[in-house]
Amino acid sequence: MDIGTISLILMVALIALLAIGMPLGFASAVLAVLVLVLRFEPDLILAPWTFGDGMLTAKPGSGALNLLQNKIYGLLTDYVLISIPLFIFMAALLERSGVAKTMYDSLSMWLNRTRGGIAIVTSIMAVIMAAMSGIIGGEVVLLGLIALPQMLRLGYNQNLAIGVICASGSLGTMIPPSIVLIIYGLITETSIKALFTASFLPGFMLASFIILYIVIRTQLRPEDAPLPDPEPGDPVGREKAGLFLALLNLLVVAGTALLCLRAGYIEFSGQNAANDGDAYSLASLWHFYMLGTLSLISLAAVFFVFGKDRSARSWALGKGLVPPIIVIGVVLGSIYGGITGITEAAGMGALAVFMIAVLLHYTTQEWIDLVRSRASRIAMIVGFVIALCIFIPMVFFPTTELVGEIRFAILFVAIFGAILRIEEMRDLLWDALVRTLKSTGTIIWVTIGAAALAGAYTVAGGPNYIANLIIGADLPTMGIILTMMLILLFMGAFMDWVGIVLLIIPVFLPIVLRLPIEEIGVFGQLEPQHVAIWFGVVFCMNMQVSFLSPPFGPAAFYLKSVAPPHISLTDIFKGFLPFIAIQLCALTVLLLYPPIIAILL
Repeated sequence: MDIGTISLILMVALIALLAIGMPLGFASAVLAVLVLVLRFEPDLILAPWTFGDGMLTAKPGSGALNLLQNKIYGLLTDYVLISIPLFIFMAALLERSGVAKTMYDSLSMWLNRTRGGIAIVTSIMAVIMAAMSGIIGGEVVLLGLIALPQMLRLGYNQNLAIGVICASGSLGTMIPPSIVLIIYGLITETSIKALFTASFLPGFMLASFIILYIVIRTQLRPEDAPLPDPEPGDPVGREKAGLFLALLNLLVVAGTALLCLRAGYIEFSGQNAANDGDAYSLASLWHFYMLGTLSLISLAAVFFVFGKDRSARSWALGKGLVPPIIVIGVVLGSIYGGITGITEAAGMGALAVFMIAVLLHYTTQEWIDLVRSRASRIAMIVGFVIALCIFIPMVFFPTTELVGEIRFAILFVAIFGAILRIEEMRDLLWDALVRTLKSTGTIIWVTIGAAALAGAYTVAGGPNYIANLIIGADLPTMGIILTMMLILLFMGAFMDWVGIVLLIIPVFLPIVLRLPIEEIGVFGQLEPQHVAIWFGVVFCMNMQVSFLSPPFGPAAFYLKSVAPPHISLTDIFKGFLPFIAIQLCALTVLLLYPPIIAILL
């Protein structure tokens, strides 16, 4: 059967299977088999007894079916894929650990006397959460639980509150470490680190568009965002500004001190010299002295400029921002600092979030009281663990070079075991693991099915057929790209992003790579090596729109699950309209000026 007829059958069958409620992963897998049968052995449909006589089934373990299983196996065994459940695990921990609530309270304190301040806080919090985990559904649910009741209680316009939560909560598609970018990079064999770097500016551009819209709307319509009544003791005016500067100074003290210690360790341990004399980033002897001097100057400002009392109060008001900064520093800092890859950074981030959740479980005084009440038991356990760290490597692994790793493993198991003695920590960990298993299972099954369908369609010659069809339409370059955008926006309204990236991108990207590069965009010109990266960022911006697009915008259903009963799905989609327009404006900027993605590359 010709590929044109197969393409038509495939489209109709996919819509029909999704319409009757079949999961996308299973529908894709069934259609993958159908495509191969129609293309290579159509007699099987009307004469199944001919099995083994045709091109597809004559030699089991070879041909198109073998290519298909190799494609799926290669995708599922890619090391970077491990980062996805780790980032999901991070998001699940953040949802229940209290980190998000303390961050929201701290941000609210600084902006509560600003018109629309709570909505702005919600957007800023969404950006920070996106930079911590890159998960969309969890962010929308968490913001719905924390921010929506607060905005409704203060009299905010319902549509504004709904739109801000869902539009901001969907920023995880654009802001690294985005899972959408990770899957795109795996499928297209594009550098995921380059995709992360390229998406920074467009992601923050979209976030700034949302915040700018909030500011303009609330200034033009003050009734949409009433100012809350001042709380007794809340800082105002210059006092608040002074406290904020004091908090920034404390963060500078901590940040420069840590960087100074890092630079000193790398320099004086000889790592720079071992690196052919090339110093690591911010780790030369000059950086050591410069960062140390800056840290001492900032520390002096704590005592002689801001004062101990003001600095202590600013810390009490803003300390909720510190855990998110630590997590972002661990994840993105380790990636861009060249310390680890993406998968290792995800593991470090998950561990950091878990340890922060443990520390936040009790107040400082409660931890002190706990240690005092169990001092003798803790001393015995610590002594026992130290003995294990000394004697186990000596007795069982006397010749191994991994003594340090063995001792670290013993120490980690001991600490982890002690933490799990706290019942609330066991419940937190179990709930996060169950959520991770469910979400990862969904993504993996969709990945298997969609990869099978994409592979089958490729083997059948589908991408070449679509490419010739589009190019043969004699459209200008931007006309072809706009046609693709319309298809992606339409598909995004009905299909999950995982299916789209696995089914559509392998067809569209080769076409984009064949287009005249000088005709892509209106202002500026892309470098040839940046075309795939640009299209990945554009694709993510399309998926940003799809999360709000009726009738199946996932963000609406995430919010509905935690919204008050009087808010219907119709109300939620109505609140999305201006924010969909904002997302389309950001998409337009990417299409008109493609080099924006290359500014940080």
